[in-house]
Amino acid sequence: MLRFAKAALNVSGQGARHVRLSSTHAPEFHAKYGTGVMVGGFAFCVSVWGFVLTQTGITWNLSPVGKVQPKPWREAEE
Repeated sequence: MLRFAKAALNVSGQGARHVRLSSTHAPEFHAKYGTGVMVGGFAFCVSVWGFVLTQTGITWNLSPVGKVQPKPWREAEE
């Protein structure tokens, strides 16, 4: 606390920067685990979508061009 009080009295602010940079608090969660969480989330997403696209047999709504044929016209019976 004494270091902080001395830094607060410093007119140039150099002391405050020194206290801030030399503190011993633990790094913030995102700085510590952010990259690992992002990589893990990306790998999970890719693996789930890979499974869905290749293994589930879902019929995706692809273009019906060339697949849908009109029924032949029925003539009226007389």
